[in-house]
Amino acid sequence: MRRTATHIEKSGELAGFRAAAASVSRLFVLLDTFPKHRLPPGDLSVAFLGDAAICRLHADFLGDPSPTDVITFPGAADDTSFAGEICVCVPRARREAPKFGNSLASELLLYLVHGWLHLTGLDDIAPSDRALMRTAERETLAFLHTAAFVPNWGDKTTSSAIL
Repeated sequence: MRRTATHIEKSGELAGFRAAAASVSRLFVLLDTFPKHRLPPGDLSVAFLGDAAICRLHADFLGDPSPTDVITFPGAADDTSFAGEICVCVPRARREAPKFGNSLASELLLYLVHGWLHLTGLDDIAPSDRALMRTAERETLAFLHTAAFVPNWGDKTTSSAIL
């Protein structure tokens, strides 16, 4: 299945952050070829957000005003034109990446994969579901590594087509 469109946006509070739109789109084109998990058909929206924006979403939709790494919004089951939205928090990734020995680009890739897996139907609330999610994240990241995917986003990027 080929994704018809990937809408990408960046919140205004992300000074210095750049994302190559082609790299974000390529990620989801590759993920559409991963046989282990399937995203519903339709357009996909990706939002790179700051702390204030992610806190507002977290409070408005989940009743928790604290910052978080990823929030996903699945499309309606009866609407095949929209698969869903993945919202990732760039400042959270900046804070967490060094704790795990990751670059900002790698941490954001993990967040995008995590959000994509949520949209494919995985959850991580219960401990058993969390274990399945961690396994799926590792398998998906390994698939992307095998496909030689290199993210082009972060505080510096080499592409001229940036957000």
